[in-house]
Amino acid sequence: MITVKNPQQIALMRESCKIVKETLQFVGENIKAGMTTKEVDELVHRYIISCGATPSSLGYCGFPASCCVSVNEVVVHGIPSDRVLLDGDIVSVDITVEKNGWQGDACRTFLIGNVSEEKKKLVKVTEECFFKAIENLKAGTPLYDIGYAVQTHAESHGYGVVRALTGHGIGQEMHEDPSVPNYGKKGTGMRLRAGMTICIEPMINMGTYKVVTARDGWTVLTADGKCAAHYENTVLITEDGVEILTL
Repeated sequence: MITVKNPQQIALMRESCKIVKETLQFVGENIKAGMTTKEVDELVHRYIISCGATPSSLGYCGFPASCCVSVNEVVVHGIPSDRVLLDGDIVSVDITVEKNGWQGDACRTFLIGNVSEEKKKLVKVTEECFFKAIENLKAGTPLYDIGYAVQTHAESHGYGVVRALTGHGIGQEMHEDPSVPNYGKKGTGMRLRAGMTICIEPMINMGTYKVVTARDGWTVLTADGKCAAHYENTVLITEDGVEILTL
C-alpha cells in the first residue's frame, strides 16, 4: 500500500533524514585505509545513538549490524566484519535511521586513498544517475521515468544496471511500496503523487548487471567480480519537483 504523508509526518521524517545525512558526513570525515568494516559500523552505531535515534538495520530480518558496508565487488548488504579497508578501495555505506517512528535512508560510496580513475568514474556516474532521475520528477510523473533516466545514463557509459534490487517507498517502515527500479520504459508505471516519500538508489556495476548472493544470505556481489557503486537519498515528491530529505 502506497502512503501519502501529511506535513506533520513529513516534519518527523525530516528529523530522521537529517540524522542520516549527518551520520554519512561523519563517516566521510573518518573512514580511511586500515579500518575494518566493523569499525565503520561502530562509528555509525555510536553516532546514531548519540542523536537519540535507532539504527533501523540492526536486527532487521536478522541483519547483525547498524549499517551495510559494501567494498568493491559487493553491491549492497555487506555485513561489517574484520575485512580491512585498503588504499584504492571504494566503499558503500548504507544507513537507515528511525526516530519518533519515522525512517530516513541514504547511501554514499566513499573513495579510500588513491583510487583508480576507473573506479572514480564509476562512483561519479552512479551519483549522476540519481540526479538525472530527479531532474524532471514531480507529482504526476510516471514511476518508471526514474529508472529510464538511471538506465540511460549508466548504460551510456557502458555500465550494468542492477535489476535484482530496487529503490522503494519509505515512511514508518524502512521498505514500503512502491518498488522503484533503476531501469524501465519512459512514460509507464503509476503516477507519483505529492506527499509520497521514496528512496531512489542507483546500484551500478562496472561490468555485467548480474549479481549473486553469498551464502550468508545477505551479501550481494557482482557476478563478474568487478566493482559496483551505490548512491541513495530519501526524496519527497512535491507538486512542482522534489525535496531531497537526506542531502
